[in-house]
Amino acid sequence: MMLPILALLIALTLLPLCALLLLSFSNVAWRNARPVLTNAGLSNFAALLHDSLFLTSVRNTLVFAAAAVTIEIVLGLALALALGAVRRGKDFYTTAFMLPILLPGIVIGAIWALMYNPDFGIINASLGALGLPPHDWLGNPATALGAIVAVDVWHWTPFCFLLLYAAVESLPTDVFEAARIDGAGAWQRCRYIALPLLAPAILVVLAFRAIIAFKVFDEVYLLTSGGPGTSTEVVSLTIYRRFFVEDHAGSGAAMSIVAFLVLGAVTLAAMQVIRRKQPR
Repeated sequence: MMLPILALLIALTLLPLCALLLLSFSNVAWRNARPVLTNAGLSNFAALLHDSLFLTSVRNTLVFAAAAVTIEIVLGLALALALGAVRRGKDFYTTAFMLPILLPGIVIGAIWALMYNPDFGIINASLGALGLPPHDWLGNPATALGAIVAVDVWHWTPFCFLLLYAAVESLPTDVFEAARIDGAGAWQRCRYIALPLLAPAILVVLAFRAIIAFKVFDEVYLLTSGGPGTSTEVVSLTIYRRFFVEDHAGSGAAMSIVAFLVLGAVTLAAMQVIRRKQPR
């Protein structure tokens, strides 16, 4: 019964991964519309250490992931705890909070590109109404990455909220009632009871979002395409450039393998931490 699923897994996952691994150790040339591979050894991987664009993209990706994931988990947890204390209208609020994650990436890019427009965008219009000067959010290297972080927070906070809200709803109420009877305030109940009980769920959300954030592509591609300069260049966009713009398949494959190994290590580490945090 498992054979069809295993065959599909091999066809869609393992075979492409093996092909990517082969490309990473090869130089690719095209002859008569066919790829010709020559052995490159570890040269593609060694070149990454001196590839300024790749190193910049790694730095930007780490900054983006750290900022976006931290803000999303804090906001998602705050919304989940706040909604857990609400008695009426939970379905309405849950639906409203989930709307951003239902939109396709291209729609989100178009919406926020219009909002960030320096000439007629609603953000600059709001600043003007407050007497503040307009700003080119996506055209300024100092604010471009932060602007994309804001878009990602708006898009993915509902994901964090949904998972954490499910964990909040599953918390035992008798523990909180006992703490309330003993005189514990709202902050004490949150800090000493809710947060420790929610730690495994928070770690799961952190792992999922870190992996997704590290692979960010569509928001950057649609809003800035890595610019201005290389201020918003991320790893996925650099891999795309090497494969489809510069036609350096070997270098792009090496970047992909490195990203795969990093994400695999993060996933394994997160799983180990989650297992330790699980109640025995």
